[in-house]
Amino acid sequence: MRIAVVWNNDHSGVINRFGQPCRERYGQKTVDHVVTALRDGGHDTMLCEGDKSLPSVLERFMPADRDGRLTGMVFNMAYGIQGECRYTHVPAMLELLGVPYTGSSPLGHALALDKVITKQLLRDGGIPTPNFRVMRRGDEHVGDLHFPVVVKPRHESTSFGLQVVRDPAAMPAAVRSVVAQYGQDALVEEYIDGREICVALLGNDELEILPLLEQDFGERAMRLITWEDKMHRAAAEPQKICPAHVDEKLAARLREIAAATFRGCLCRDYARVDIRIDASGTPYVLEINSMAALGAGSSYVYAARIAGYSFSALVNRIVAVAHQRSFTTPLRAREEALLGTGSLAAAG
Repeated sequence: MRIAVVWNNDHSGVINRFGQPCRERYGQKTVDHVVTALRDGGHDTMLCEGDKSLPSVLERFMPADRDGRLTGMVFNMAYGIQGECRYTHVPAMLELLGVPYTGSSPLGHALALDKVITKQLLRDGGIPTPNFRVMRRGDEHVGDLHFPVVVKPRHESTSFGLQVVRDPAAMPAAVRSVVAQYGQDALVEEYIDGREICVALLGNDELEILPLLEQDFGERAMRLITWEDKMHRAAAEPQKICPAHVDEKLAARLREIAAATFRGCLCRDYARVDIRIDASGTPYVLEINSMAALGAGSSYVYAARIAGYSFSALVNRIVAVAHQRSFTTPLRAREEALLGTGSLAAAG
């Protein structure tokens, strides 16, 4: 099958520079690894930009056949270039063009990328999440919020702008810095002191939950995942423990909460849910990443490896999941031929 891997690397392919620029992007090495994995899976693969050139590029690469049937799909790695809800831009273009793709729909990405909407959906679904307020000035009434609190941009990812505020007097400055730098509201939520568990999910109707992964902060003072951690620039980066050491009752609860979050936020194919567990053992969902990072050191790939997936098998499994959702024709036989084992490892 023809598969176009779409990403955002060259941000010049727009008509105008307008709106908040996207600070997030995939590294060349990770994208190249995905392209190689797809070729290992027997697919005819190309790499292209998710910008104004995309419709014509895809039409040349995967034209409809004589009966008007689809001849390919997109492996979406596009974070967007600028503006609001940037994860939605390439999926929305693909919906318009009639090209199937991996990952969440525009609606799913929009819900997950808006941290406030995510938390409202969680509350409506009875899923625990830290108490929060949305602020623009920093002097808004905090209500029943307990300090310390975490202040972060409403629509950003990768821990951009994240701050821990312990003194209420420091709140206005923290909120104003988020609004000034990112041009959006600040989400202010209670800091949950405790363990942090990442839950990786793969699938749709049949949802596979990969082994639970814990971020071990050791003795360091900042017990949150920061931008420096995610970019591997921290002096004492948290260590990943997978499978996480949790009893089966709690593990079952974490899997249940993660699956409910995935479905409640209308995610598809694959995602990662981040959960904190307080001293009493109560879990709280922090957020869901609707396009979980696929870098070699990412939590998602780490958990998949513990589940028995090579990187190539994981990438082709994502394609198979999206293909089955889009075409209702499984690609399981091709996956099994790639693995050479006749079956894929089950998640723990």
